[in-house]
Amino acid sequence: MRSLVLALTIPLLALLVACQMQEEQATPTTPLAPTITPPPGLTQAKVRRVVDGDTIEVDIQGKFYTVRYIGIDTPETVHPNRPVECFGKEASRRNRQLVAGKVVGLEKDVSETDRYGRLLRYVWVDGQMVNAVLVAEGYARTYTYPPDVKYAHLFLQLEREAREANRGLWGACALR
Repeated sequence: MRSLVLALTIPLLALLVACQMQEEQATPTTPLAPTITPPPGLTQAKVRRVVDGDTIEVDIQGKFYTVRYIGIDTPETVHPNRPVECFGKEASRRNRQLVAGKVVGLEKDVSETDRYGRLLRYVWVDGQMVNAVLVAEGYARTYTYPPDVKYAHLFLQLEREAREANRGLWGACALR
């Protein structure tokens, strides 16, 4: 009986390890977005929680805010009236890898908040703009909503490159 359990357990463990390695390889460790110099005067915030692929909760000097990333849209995972969309869990996971528990820099464009009261910001961490990284790696689409268009051309270029390379949601979901 022991040899049967062992004979079944070893292949199962090998399969689990292989799946874990494949998942780790599928997530870039080095962001694909071009290096952009963060602007001066960013507001520093501690990330308390990653809500989904394009929304986080932060602490700014003891006050808590919800921040919606400007210029991008990731597939839904927490919308109350919609099912989880294709590549939504992956986008949330990648956002978590980039910002969870870190101090980030927040850059305002024109608008302060959206209609839901969320701060609208470009989010910077470790010298990279998270909004751009998510688009470049195929976790987000460009979502331009004037007047907040400072990086719209960059996001469009990154999306085009991701789509042409079938990166992320562009290869996994029925989009075009």
